[in-house]
Amino acid sequence: MKFILASKSPRRREILKTINLDFKIIPSALDESQILIDKSPKKYCLKLAKLKSKDISNRYHNYTVIGADTIVVIRDQILNKPKSLQDAKRMLSLLSDKTHQVITAVSIRNKELNIKEDFIETTSVTFYKLTDHEILKYIDTYKPFDKAGSYGIQDGSNKFVKKITGSYHNIVGFPIAKFYQILKNKYNLFL
Repeated sequence: MKFILASKSPRRREILKTINLDFKIIPSALDESQILIDKSPKKYCLKLAKLKSKDISNRYHNYTVIGADTIVVIRDQILNKPKSLQDAKRMLSLLSDKTHQVITAVSIRNKELNIKEDFIETTSVTFYKLTDHEILKYIDTYKPFDKAGSYGIQDGSNKFVKKITGSYHNIVGFPIAKFYQILKNKYNLFL
């Protein structure tokens, strides 16, 4: 099987490399800001992942296309990528001393092989109480403007994390273990 990752995320690229998957990177042209936010965070996340995989799959019929989207949710409020420093500060303040969910939806498509596989992984993350100084220093140092919820667990925000329930790689942006298991068990890859 030939693979395409329909994402420009360097984190997804690095995670996929850990299972020695040979793939091309062709980012989807989907403008996420034009997609209406669904009342269900999981449905919204899955809709974005499907649109990304379909966009590339329609042009590359003989490739298995991997589309993914990650969102942060707290009390049914979706925290996408921050639009400004104030937005990033607001998001991190909202996450302070609370538990939130990181949801990643993955959509796998191959028109030629008639593969349509979708799944969602949810991980709960609890933050310690954050001070305004910690939040502003983190934003200034790591510039988390390309990350859902305004943080990347693989960088300096790891010191904010009190507890994780679920997949660490899901928080980074791609639930690699579940992806691997699906390809191995359903499509006999990696054997």
